[in-house]
Amino acid sequence: MNQKNGKNSLGIDICFEDLDNPIDLFKKWFSTAEKSEINDPNALAVATSNQNNQPNVRMVLLKGLSDKGFVFYTNFNSKKGSELKVNQKAAICFHWKSIRRQVRAIGKVEEVSTKEADDYFYSRPYKNKIGAWASSQSEVLDQRETFIKKVREFEKKFSDQNKVPRPPHWSGWRLLPEEIEFWLDGEGRIHERLNYKKINDKWKKELLYP
Repeated sequence: MNQKNGKNSLGIDICFEDLDNPIDLFKKWFSTAEKSEINDPNALAVATSNQNNQPNVRMVLLKGLSDKGFVFYTNFNSKKGSELKVNQKAAICFHWKSIRRQVRAIGKVEEVSTKEADDYFYSRPYKNKIGAWASSQSEVLDQRETFIKKVREFEKKFSDQNKVPRPPHWSGWRLLPEEIEFWLDGEGRIHERLNYKKINDKWKKELLYP
C-alpha cells in the first residue's frame, strides 16, 4: 500500500484504504461514523420505484450487514414493501455529516430468512413489537386516536411482553449490492469518489469524477 502523503495506491485519501471487498471498507467507515455521528449512524435512505417508474425515498435503519449485503426491516404491506415486491431493485445512501462522508449502493433485494426476521423481531423493545402489529403502515389514518386505540388493543392482546409473535406481514429486505460508491467531501467541491462494481462475482474498483 502506498501511504505517501496520506494517499492510497489510487492517489486518493488514505481513508479509502486499498481493500478488495467494499463491505470491509464500509465496516471501517461505519465504525468511524459510530464514534462521531450524534444520532443513528445506521440511518440510510432507501429509494424504490413503483410499476409506473415513480421513484420514492425514505429513511430507515440498517439492522444487518454481511458480505451478502445490507438489511433493513419493514411492514411488507407498506408503500416501500409493496414497491419492492413489484420491482425488486433498490438504491440506498448513508450520509455522515460528522465525518463528511457518504456511501451509496444499488442492487437487487431479497427477503431475509424466517430465522433472521424472527431473531431481530424478538430482540426489539416491547413497544416496537406492538407498533408493528398496530400500524397499517402507509395507509390513510383518519385521526391519531384511532392508531393509539389499536396500540392499546394489541397491548391487551399481547400483555406478556416476552411473548409477542412476529406479524406475518413484517420482515426484512436485504439489498444485494452490484455497485457501492464511497464519497469524501473535498474543498471547493473537489470531492473524492471510489466506486466498486461487481463483475462475475468479483469487485472492480474505479475512480469517479466529482
